[in-house]
Amino acid sequence: MSVIILLLGASLTVGLTFLAAFIWSVRSGQFEDDYSPAHRILFDDTPKDNTYTDTTLKQS
Repeated sequence: MSVIILLLGASLTVGLTFLAAFIWSVRSGQFEDDYSPAHRILFDDTPKDNTYTDTTLKQS
């Protein structure tokens, strides 16, 4: 019977620790920008200025 009390106390301690970590992360701003990371892959990168052409390789 005392094992159940120990396991109950341990599970409550772990649960409260995770709850405190979650509350701390919300207050410190870890979840402020939840839109752009998921959609960042859909946007193209800015095009680079590519002045290199095939005519520079050809020699007459």
